[in-house]
Amino acid sequence: MKEIVDQSLREMRETFASGRTRSVKWRKTQLEAIIEMVKDNEDKMCDVLFQDLGKHSTEAFRDELGFVMRSATTALNCLDKWVVPKKSNLPLLFYPSTGKVISEPYGTVLVLSSWNFPISLSLDPMIGAISAGNTVLLKASELSPNASAFLAKTIPSYLDNKAIKVIEGGPDVATILLKHQWDKIFFTGSPRIGKIILAAAAEHLTPVTLELGGKCPTIVDHHSVSKDMKSVVKRISGGKWGSCSGQACISVDYVLVEKSFASSLIEMLKPMIRSFFGENPKESGCLSRIVTKKHFQRLARLLNDPGVQASIVYGGSMDEEKLYIEPTILLDPPLDSEIMNEEIFGPILPIITLRDIQESIGFIKSKPKPLAIYAFTKDDNLKTRILSETSSGSVTFNDVMIQYMCDALPFGGVGESGIGRYHGKYSFECFSHEKAIMEGSLAMDLEARYPPWNSFKLTFLRLAFREAYFKLVLFMLGLKK
Repeated sequence: MKEIVDQSLREMRETFASGRTRSVKWRKTQLEAIIEMVKDNEDKMCDVLFQDLGKHSTEAFRDELGFVMRSATTALNCLDKWVVPKKSNLPLLFYPSTGKVISEPYGTVLVLSSWNFPISLSLDPMIGAISAGNTVLLKASELSPNASAFLAKTIPSYLDNKAIKVIEGGPDVATILLKHQWDKIFFTGSPRIGKIILAAAAEHLTPVTLELGGKCPTIVDHHSVSKDMKSVVKRISGGKWGSCSGQACISVDYVLVEKSFASSLIEMLKPMIRSFFGENPKESGCLSRIVTKKHFQRLARLLNDPGVQASIVYGGSMDEEKLYIEPTILLDPPLDSEIMNEEIFGPILPIITLRDIQESIGFIKSKPKPLAIYAFTKDDNLKTRILSETSSGSVTFNDVMIQYMCDALPFGGVGESGIGRYHGKYSFECFSHEKAIMEGSLAMDLEARYPPWNSFKLTFLRLAFREAYFKLVLFMLGLKK
C-alpha cells in the first residue's frame, strides 16, 4: 500500500505542477462529471447506502445524492465569480499603490471522509477542493465498505484520474497517508481521531479543516412556542431519528425543557415516532440501522447503565443481529453518566429538565462547545442570551439541521466541535490560499520611510499612522509643528 500511496501522490503532484488543475475549464469539467456521475448511478448509490446503513432511498437522496448535485451545481454556476481577484481599497497613505487578493489552490489535498454519510461527506469536500483548483486524494471510510468500493471503482471513470484519486482501507492506510506531507487535510469524524489528524499535520505544518461533532442541545421554550408545538415535536423527531437514525454530527443530541412541560413533550413525541416509523420501526424500512456491531455495542453499553436504564420512558429495545435500536426517550438520565458526557450518535434522546428555561444557557456553557445549538423560542431575550453567552459552530432557531443544507451559510465547528468551515463559497475558500498582491509605483517615494532619522520624520510618521491627512498637509506646508 505504501508504494501505491507514493505513486499516487507523485502523480498528483506532477499533475498540479503542470498547471492543468488551475484552469477554470478543467475545474468545470470535473464538476460537470460529478453531477453526471450521480445522475448515472443514483440507483447504485442508493443500493450501497442501503447495504451499509439501511438508508431508505428517499433519505439517501435528501441527505446525500441531492445534496451533492446541488453543491456541484452551485460551484459550477458560481465558479467564474469566485475566481475573480478581489480588489482592496488601500488607505490613502499607500497611494498610488494598488492591492488585490487572489485565491490560489493549496496544491495536493487529502480528504478523509466519514461513514455516516459516505457519499456526500466524500464528494462535497472534493467539490470544494476541485473548485479551488487542487488535486485530491480521497480515503473513504472502511466502515461503509460498499460505498467506499463504489467510489473507488466509479470516480476514475468520470473524473481526471491523474488529479483525483480514491484509496480504500482502514486505520493502517490512514496512518500511511498521514506520514506524507500534504498541502491541506480535510477530515470528517470524531474529536478523538481529529486529534490524531491534527498531530500528524503538525509534523509538516499542514493546514487542516476538522469537521467533528459534539452534543448538540435543543432548547424548547414551551411558553413562547405553545401554539406551534406540533411542528416543534415533528422537527425534533426528524432531527433525532430521521437522518441516519441519529448517527449524524448535527443530530439533536439532547433536549432541555422546563420540568413542568417534560411529560407533555414526551407524550407528544411518542405518537410522532409512530407516525414516522409505524408500530414496528424495525420493519418500517424508514429507520437506518446502526453502522457496525462495535457501534451497536457502544450504544447498548450506554443504555445498560443502571441509572440510564431507570430513565427510559419510551423504547429501549435492541436487536444486535439486525443492528437495530428502537427510537428511545430518556427522562433525566444521570448527568454524570456516559450518555450525557459523550456524543450519543444513535437513536437515543435524553430529555433534561430545568426549573426555568433560562437555565439552559448555563447548562450549555458547562459543556464543550457544540457543533450546533437548536432553540425553539420566540422570546427575543432568550435568543439574545443564546447568541451572546454561548459558543457553538452554529445556532438555528425554530428548526433543526437545515443550516447544513444551506450553502449560503458556512458550516463548521468551534473548539472541540471542529476547526474551519465549508459549503458553497466557503468550500472554495476552505481549499484556497488567499494571496495578497500589492503593486507599488516607482514614480514617487516617501523619504520618511528611510534613515537618517530625525524629529521631522517622526512627526510625519505619527500623523501618517493616525491617517490625520489634513494635519499632515498642514505639517508639510509648515503650518503645523
